[in-house]
Amino acid sequence: MTATRAPEFVTESRTALDRLFAPGSVAVVGASTTPGKLGTSMLEAVRNSGDLPPTVFGINPRTEAPGFHVSLASATAENGSPLDLAVLCIPASMTPAALRDAVDAGVGGVLICSGGFAEVGPEGAEIQEHLARIVTSSGTRLLGPNTSGFFRPGRATVSFVPTVADIRAGSVAVVAASGGMNHALSFLLSENGIGVGLGVGLGNSVDVTDVDVLAHLRDDPTITAIALHVESVTHGEALLNVVRDVSARKPIVAVVIGRSDVSAFSESHTGALATSWKTTRALLAEAGAVVVDSERELVDAVAVLSRTRLSASANPGIGLVTAQAGPGLMILDALLTGGVSVPSLSEETQTELSRHLPPMTFQANPVDTGRPGPTFADVLAATAADPSIDALAVYALAEPDAIDLAAAVRASGVHETLPVVLGVGGPAAAVNATTTVAAGIDVPVSASPTSLATGVAALVRDARSRYLRSAPPPSPIASTSPRVELPADESVAKDLLDELGVSTPPRRVCRDRTAAHAALAVLDLPVAVKILDASVLHKTEIGGVHLGVRTPEELDAALDALDAIDSPAYLVESMAPAGVDLFLGARRDPVFGPIVVAGLGGTAAEAIGDVAIRSHTVSPAAAVAMLDDLQCAALLDGWRGGPVLDRNEYASVTRAVVQYLAAHPEISDIEINPLRLTATGLIALDAVVVPTDPASGHRSSEGEWA
Repeated sequence: MTATRAPEFVTESRTALDRLFAPGSVAVVGASTTPGKLGTSMLEAVRNSGDLPPTVFGINPRTEAPGFHVSLASATAENGSPLDLAVLCIPASMTPAALRDAVDAGVGGVLICSGGFAEVGPEGAEIQEHLARIVTSSGTRLLGPNTSGFFRPGRATVSFVPTVADIRAGSVAVVAASGGMNHALSFLLSENGIGVGLGVGLGNSVDVTDVDVLAHLRDDPTITAIALHVESVTHGEALLNVVRDVSARKPIVAVVIGRSDVSAFSESHTGALATSWKTTRALLAEAGAVVVDSERELVDAVAVLSRTRLSASANPGIGLVTAQAGPGLMILDALLTGGVSVPSLSEETQTELSRHLPPMTFQANPVDTGRPGPTFADVLAATAADPSIDALAVYALAEPDAIDLAAAVRASGVHETLPVVLGVGGPAAAVNATTTVAAGIDVPVSASPTSLATGVAALVRDARSRYLRSAPPPSPIASTSPRVELPADESVAKDLLDELGVSTPPRRVCRDRTAAHAALAVLDLPVAVKILDASVLHKTEIGGVHLGVRTPEELDAALDALDAIDSPAYLVESMAPAGVDLFLGARRDPVFGPIVVAGLGGTAAEAIGDVAIRSHTVSPAAAVAMLDDLQCAALLDGWRGGPVLDRNEYASVTRAVVQYLAAHPEISDIEINPLRLTATGLIALDAVVVPTDPASGHRSSEGEWA
């Protein structure tokens, strides 16, 4: 069955991924004439796909029916050139030999549908590794294994799910970790009037990954938006790089699985453990993806972003025009809760609106029209003309006898100057009629107040993300800081922070009691007295911290307690004034590399998940804005007379710490906890530097932040 690549074969100029996803010739290995078999279903699907289906060959040495061949070599010879795609519908144990045949025959891409690989255990994982070795450096690309395939509605369908023929064609690409979610998301998009241009299920991602597919879609003019489904990530920095690149051209909406502990089921599904949910979401958003919580939100966001996009902006203003106050209130509430700006309209705009609306309606933004009438287009035009408005959200119940909402938008011309998103409530027939007219002017339509708000919020988040990335890439922070001698105790860690520009309290390292009493005499009181031991990461857990010490007697009591836990030395330092305690940590994430994490000090933020996460390439603007992610952000802005955080100072500290970590592979973690916000600025009250070497033991430790 094995054939040798013929030297006279001339391959096409298209890339291997072009040949995989837009094949002109397809061989189904394991094809059959027996109804119900996987190979039979796949062969029928490919033969019947699109208006111009590819040339299709069934490969089965035991079948002599027309269109069947005994081997890939035989099919290639009849085709006259290497086949674009081979689909393997055979047991896992047979796939390595069949893949080798495909590589030898010059096939551009191979799709493996069958399961039985890493997801089932060591034996399957060994077969999967064999597949990876075969395709490495071969020029042939492998999709799968363990996937139901891909489809381009109206063109090639390479999926054994027969109902994919019902998915409407369009301009959205679905890139999903699993074949099942590829189909589920594509069906949901289609049912909501959003056409799919390419749907890909990655399966176990032995070769072709989401990074490859996203890069492939970057310059595809038929794709206007990408829906990304993420289960696990093994190539974090490459994924972030491609998301940054692609999202600059077309929007990416991502949903990430793993909010709760799904690791066992995840591993049995594809052989890969779920990635840290918080970290993956935060870094994808930083890179430019619009990250959503569910497939429903994904549909709402894609519905808008596949048709329109705001210019990059720090805080786009949304004008909300509603024909019914109740739905308008729901939309407004959702927008404001999501941090979307709905600014008050100028007096001039409100004066203009009063010429077109009844006097009892609210006209400051939202603009409540009451029952819509002939002046609705004028209302839209006046609202859109306000200088604070960057996009319009418009909602009305379907009332054909009163207004054609899409026609009013077209008459107003507002869609030609800024993004417009419509929401229409009513019977499906009426909503579909509006959707059809709106599609002709590239205006998206949502079917509920919540969907409209979700779509508009996605529009705003996309614009803000591009704004934060619009500045020239920041140059690394110059640092002459030397390598820290490891293992580092708290004083050494704080010496490093001093060099990085992070304030620390006045302190003395004391090797005996005499030195400790001398420190008490010169430092501002009260002081903190701590164990000084590089092997202790969390001193309070072992009674290694004593606060509020003012007198020699109190100092002796603290030293007695430290001696009882074998403290090799003491750290005596002045205590900082009261303030708001934060933590700031840089760590070497196993998937994404160096990251920075921030939240409230102590363990409270960790327990409730209130943390902000960014990559080591975080820009100054993104570092300034990152604490806005926190539920406790209001505490940093002078809450009840408290201190106000200088965001620029915080950004400088953040970037200095994480970039130092990135430049020093011998360090795995740098943690400042607490980093206290005081009336005079930020001051690091405790600091830990953890070496990368896992053999360096520590006397106390805690779990990860994210």
